[in-house]
Parts: sequence; structure tokens; C-alpha cells
Amino acid sequence: MEKPKWLIEAEDTLIRYCGEFSPLLIEKANDVYLYTKEGQRILDFTSGQMCSVFGHNHPKIVQAIKDATEKSIHLLSTMLSPSVIELSKQLSDLLPQRLSKCLFVNTGSESNEVAIRMAKLSSGGFEVIGFLGSWHGMTAGSQSSTYSNTRKGYGPVIPGNLSIPAPYSYRCPIKHCKTKCDNTCLDVGITMVDKQSVGAYAACIIEPVLSAAGIIELSPEYLKRLKEICEERGMYLILDEAQTAFGRLGVNFGFELLGTKPDFLTLSKTLGGGLPLAATVTSKHIEEDCHSKGFFNVTSHISDPLPAKVGLAMIDILINEKMAENARKQGSYLKQQLQELQQKYECIGDVRGKGLLIGVEIVKDRETKEPNLDLGHKISENCLKMGLSMNLVRIKGMSGVFRIAPSLSISKRDIDLGIDILDKAIQESLK
Repeated sequence: MEKPKWLIEAEDTLIRYCGEFSPLLIEKANDVYLYTKEGQRILDFTSGQMCSVFGHNHPKIVQAIKDATEKSIHLLSTMLSPSVIELSKQLSDLLPQRLSKCLFVNTGSESNEVAIRMAKLSSGGFEVIGFLGSWHGMTAGSQSSTYSNTRKGYGPVIPGNLSIPAPYSYRCPIKHCKTKCDNTCLDVGITMVDKQSVGAYAACIIEPVLSAAGIIELSPEYLKRLKEICEERGMYLILDEAQTAFGRLGVNFGFELLGTKPDFLTLSKTLGGGLPLAATVTSKHIEEDCHSKGFFNVTSHISDPLPAKVGLAMIDILINEKMAENARKQGSYLKQQLQELQQKYECIGDVRGKGLLIGVEIVKDRETKEPNLDLGHKISENCLKMGLSMNLVRIKGMSGVFRIAPSLSISKRDIDLGIDILDKAIQESLK
């Protein structure tokens, strides 16, 4: 596709930070749709960068921003505003009692940095376990626990980071399971890291659904055993819910489906609804221990009042507009429609996920599960041409997985439109 003039001009001054830029110039966004400068309407099945969880430019978020600009946007890091205090209260009220102390930063990378720093300080250790295929951020500590192709070419990561295989039952990492994970990969992984450990464990950081790894779900049994393993070794369990919180899986927080509470909960993306707002939440015991040891973590925009005001609006929308309930309802319908497409097309190897976070894996052959990344690219390009934005997760050595995560405000009519476009895009791509 020939590059438009505006894109050529943009590349003169912008650093390309994620491969190539999209060939579409987006002028505005509203609810589940994007609009180009030329007036093309595009159905967004990615919620922006997974952040516009309740729809683009939700009226309550827009109003919260307006209200905040009339009072305070930014303060000295040690100064608090009413919106920050109220957000910490309301967020704590949504969570179990053991998760009652909050810190507000800008991004998921930062929130994971805070959790890792506190875990190291409190435990006295420095070793952090993460999943292969995981994504926890781009800053030094969070990137060290991110096991994707973003690790290549940047030199050493922070010492003490160890990895275990994720429970990817469709493609069992230890070639053991057929269709359902029986936790053998966890036993194997822990045995491996125990042999590598120098006896200084601090934390294990995971997602309840590994999103960038291709929508890999944890089972309640898996997380329960992992928490036991952490406790046996004096490690804290950090649950990164950047993409699974605020109703996305059909519940307020993903851990509610798994029956095990973490020591640290990190929130980002969905907490800010499109604005840079993230949180690290932990227990009073851990916070007091870290405070007594001189915990220090100051950034330029920590506890800023404007994004906190938006966070309050997000909680209002989550509860009063019953977003988790809509995610369950519409997610069930969307998954059913995708499974019907799976019956129609051999190239759809697997459909998995919960609520409105669903993965569709593209293969050459359903029996051998041979990857077909090229076809995934064609489908993605054809979808965009036809008016549907889809995110293809590219997993090295595996097929592409479409990460389908529309805004929780999506209607059945919009789902039907998206499925119709996807159907036509697959047909076109197979020609």
C-alpha cells in the first residue's frame, strides 16, 4: 500500500516505536468507533490500546477532565488532592480488605515497578519470577520480567529475573497436555527456577490472562498452587491486571474468577479509561513494613489530581452502568459468533478467553496446528480496509492470535457488524 503524504511527513519527525505506523490518520473517536480525516468509520475491536474500556470519549470521562481543569491539574509530589484521597477510598472499597493501600502513577510499567520495588524491599530478596510470553512494561524492572521479543538487542536486564512456562494448553510448552492444563508445566518450571535461584526470592509477577502472549488463561487450581509455591518460598504474588480489571472479564477484577488474592494488585490501562493513570495496591502490613524501611518512589506525576478525577469517573461508570454485566453478556455472544466462524474456517485453530477479552488463533492446519502468521496479517489488513480494527499478537515461533477486546459498551448490533467484516476479510484473504 502506497504511503499517504501525511505519513511520509510524520516519519520525518517521529521515531518509529512499534514497527510501522498505521496508514490511517484518526481525527476523532467516539464510543466503539474511530473516524479518519476522510470520514471513514472504523469499528474498534481493540479499545484503543486496550485502555478505552468503556468506550472512547465517554461523557463522564470528558466531564471529569473539564472539572479537573477548573481546580488542579498537577501538584508537588508530596501534596495530595481530594480526588486522590477519594479514589484511594473508593478503589479500596471495591477490593478485599487485605488490598487497602494505594499508590497512583501513570502507566502499567510504573505500577509494576512500584510493586517489584516494594516486594524486594519488604522480602529482602531480589529474584523475580515471570511467565514466558508475558508483558509487564518497558521500564527497567518491568521489562526485565517481560519475556517477549522486546528483550532482544538492549543488553543485560536486571539480575535475578527467572522465568517459567505459561500454561498454554493449546500449545503445551512442555509438550505434555493435549487440551487441558494439569499444572505439570508449573511443577517443571518451579523445579527449574529453584535450581537457578541463589535463595533470594522476592516476587512472582503474572497476569490472570496473559494477553500479549496470545490470551492464555490461568485456572483457579493453577493460581492457588502458584500462591502456595510463593508462600513456601517467601515470595510475594504480584497480579498485573492492566487488561483484565474494571469489568473486562465479566467481573470487576480478574482475580475474582480465580479464587486467590494477590499480595500486590497492579492496575493501569482500564483504570484511566484512556488517560495515563495506574495504581499499585497492597496490604497495610506490606506498606507499613516498606515505610519503616524507608520506601521511596517519587515521579513527576505521582498522585496527580486530574487523572485521579478520571479514575473516580471510571468507578462510577463501572458500577452504575453495569459494565461487568455487559461484558459477560456481550462477551458470551461474541465468543459464540467466533466459534461459529471457527466451524466455517479451518484456519481458526482456537477460540478462547473470557468476557470481552477473546483470542482467535490462526493456523494452516487444525490438526497439526501449524502456524499461519502470513494469513493473520492478510486478515488484519483486509479487516482494516473494510472498517474493522483488529490487533494481531505476533508470537515468535507460533501463529498469530487476534486479541479481540472491544469496549464494554459494545452492542449486539456492533458485534454482528464486526463478525460480518471478519467473515468477509477471511474469505478475501483465503483467495
